[in-house]
Amino acid sequence: MFLKAHLLLKLRFLVSASKCQRPTTNAVFRITATYSTICLTQGENLMEEAIEHPRNSVELFKKWGCSEDDLSKIFSRQPSLRRAQVTPLLAKFKLLNRLGLNTSDIVKIINCRPRFFCSRINNFFDERLDFLMTLFGSGEVLRKAVVRNPSLLTYDFHNRMKPVIALYEEMGVRGNDLITMLISRPTLIPRTSFNEEKLEYIKKTGVSKGSKMYKYVVTLIGISRIETIQEKVSNLEKFGLSEEEICSLLGRSPLILTLSVDKVQRNMIFVVGTMKLSPKLVLQYPFLLFSNLEAILKPRVLLAGKLKEMELHPQIKGSVMLRALRMTEKRFLSAFVKCHPENVASELLEFYKHTKRLKRLAVASKKIQRRGFPF
Repeated sequence: MFLKAHLLLKLRFLVSASKCQRPTTNAVFRITATYSTICLTQGENLMEEAIEHPRNSVELFKKWGCSEDDLSKIFSRQPSLRRAQVTPLLAKFKLLNRLGLNTSDIVKIINCRPRFFCSRINNFFDERLDFLMTLFGSGEVLRKAVVRNPSLLTYDFHNRMKPVIALYEEMGVRGNDLITMLISRPTLIPRTSFNEEKLEYIKKTGVSKGSKMYKYVVTLIGISRIETIQEKVSNLEKFGLSEEEICSLLGRSPLILTLSVDKVQRNMIFVVGTMKLSPKLVLQYPFLLFSNLEAILKPRVLLAGKLKEMELHPQIKGSVMLRALRMTEKRFLSAFVKCHPENVASELLEFYKHTKRLKRLAVASKKIQRRGFPF
């Protein structure tokens, strides 16, 4: 009886609605079927959410595949995630899932950006994702870039990220070159700035846009403060190098801009003062500035003096010295230490190991602990 009354009421409602809208019979049945299907689907979804919805963040991370060891790393880097609300955290996990990030990637992201999940990564996410997919060309390359620099998902999209990318493309750094720089230099987007002085330095290096070094020159000058560049140039000028020679050197070996003033100064003093070489030699052999003074330059030069003192051959001098300084440890020992009789080789090896243990004054007292990106 109740079913018949319900059907009569529904029929009366449809007839009265037809006077205003005049829908066809098919449309009526289509609307009725759609409403019933939606109600059924919503009921199923609510049932699934009630069963699968995690009660807390720990359950959510475990559901995502995190082990106890992973959870320990995550909560030690960002303890507040243990008390995080599940709903917004789950929404961010779903966004990250679209990038193909796995459990290991999540742990790495939190390790280098502990407050990453506190950021509003949902802002312009679809637009940002389309832009990054076009830029990187594939989902796998984009995934590696995000793991390397999670801030790609949090930078100010319209006011910072897009203008910086457009600026580098306008300067001739685009495609695979730009992708390489974005992955190798995670601070590229927030630190980039150009002015007339920086553009003048780029011009002075003499590097053309078609050169393999061009992308390194442009990006390293772009992320460096002009005061820092001037300080590093003047540091080399103290040893008798002209600005033109230094800029030419930067064009051939732009990574010199990543070296500290202190390191370059100590290496130059050793090359000029102890090795008695011309300072202009670094223009031809830039590795003299990159080599570790305590682990490579000083021990090998002192061993060369020991060989000369003991009148042993082969001697390490002249052009042989420059080759010896570039050798791997294994090859160096084989060429100049282990080639001698066992008793002599043992004495030379002990002397060489002793020189490698010598450290600069107060170096042992330094306490440097880095977490996340070492920038």
